[in-house]
Amino acid sequence: MALTGVQVKQLRSMAHHLNPAIIIGKSDINEGTVEQTVAYLEKHELVKCSVLDGSSLSAREAAEELAERCHAEVVQVIGRKFSLYRESSRKDIEKIKLV
Repeated sequence: MALTGVQVKQLRSMAHHLNPAIIIGKSDINEGTVEQTVAYLEKHELVKCSVLDGSSLSAREAAEELAERCHAEVVQVIGRKFSLYRESSRKDIEKIKLV
């Protein structure tokens, strides 16, 4: 699902106030990181991630790799942080209503 400019702007606004839930360190992106991100996206649909200085990946590289592996969309990359969005398949959560 490709996000429109308006939807990206809406998600950026929502992600701005989030604390990073996924931390990428010197082991970069491994299966554990992917599993944790998928689980978080299924529950919340929007996640903010942080890349530590010890990582060999830039925030942009980490965002693109993690988005690809989680089938998510990169919402924003600023400095060492980035946000991802993926619509949840769960019926028991309140979903983000995109404009």
